[in-house]
Amino acid sequence: MVLAPGLASYEGHKWAKHRKIINPAFHLEKLKLMLPLFHECCIEMIEKWKKLISSMESCELDVWPYLQDLSRDCISRAAFGSNHEQGQRVFQLLDELAILIFQGAQSVYIPGWRFVPTKVNRRIKEIDIEIQTSLKRMINKRENRMKAGEAPLDDLLGLLIESNLKQTKERLSIQDVIDECKLFYFAGQETTSSLLVWTIILLSKYPHWQAQAREEVLQVFGGKRPQFDGLNRLKVVTMILYEVLRLYSPGTTLSRTVYEKTRLGDLILPAGVQITVPVCIVHQDPELWGKDALEFKPQRFFEGVSKATKNQVSFFPFGWGPRICIGQNFSLLEAKMALAMILQHFSFQLSSSYSHAPRAFATLRPEYGAQLIFRKI
Repeated sequence: MVLAPGLASYEGHKWAKHRKIINPAFHLEKLKLMLPLFHECCIEMIEKWKKLISSMESCELDVWPYLQDLSRDCISRAAFGSNHEQGQRVFQLLDELAILIFQGAQSVYIPGWRFVPTKVNRRIKEIDIEIQTSLKRMINKRENRMKAGEAPLDDLLGLLIESNLKQTKERLSIQDVIDECKLFYFAGQETTSSLLVWTIILLSKYPHWQAQAREEVLQVFGGKRPQFDGLNRLKVVTMILYEVLRLYSPGTTLSRTVYEKTRLGDLILPAGVQITVPVCIVHQDPELWGKDALEFKPQRFFEGVSKATKNQVSFFPFGWGPRICIGQNFSLLEAKMALAMILQHFSFQLSSSYSHAPRAFATLRPEYGAQLIFRKI
């Protein structure tokens, strides 16, 4: 897969090898080190909003591009530390690549067409080469500095290389590391920006939940900088994020391959069959969630996911089982930090110019943006 290869697309031994090496970079203790980066990125976004509102009582903002930039900035800094500005160019290229690939996927499929040197196919190849070259340069430079004891280990690239260097038997190749970095970029920014935009839209639509979330944030942090332990105590915020993930899961489908003959209820699935699960349909099934399945009710998660789902596998915004998304905690931590800081500084409501149009692209996006009226608190 040109766009985002890596762990998510691997199977069998290769998947197990990559998961083992990458896993340490996403332990909670490591993620704590990235919290100051998240805070710095959020402050920059909030200051931009304050300047726009400064001369007025309120201001209409399309928050979608700002949230995209926020999540890109967070993953760039978290992945490459001081080299995050170089990462912005990779994001621009990945965005262009995603548009070209998804446009192609929506056209009539012709076997072998991707090998024909059309203008689009040539551009896809050019973009991929530039991304590969840029990432390879950064990885080689970092690895050399780390071997010399000069480079920090508190970003994803450093942690990934450190974990890889510790392997005595099997290590990732330079191409493997490049592929994982592309996946960090693409999946890391797409999922979190999608989660945040739908959260803010729904809190605009349901102001009593916005008020409850703000009250909790101010009770835990006041006007101070959100800290890791406090973010983990935000029960109302967590309930809201889970309910948003249920109704507007960033990934609309989940695919898995059956490796041996399997019975599923009255169905017998032969080996080699690929199953695609419509996440959004399962998440909104009245038989699983009740008659109010289509309603925004964060209180359904008051006692946690297991109680809300009655111990059924009916809530899987990050996948499920051993292949659950390795970046789940990263995304939720970033989302909690961003939402807490937005609630500390602003109140918001839907603008009359907002048009509700969820569209599945790489993730579930607001097709016409997210126009909100913001007021400083």
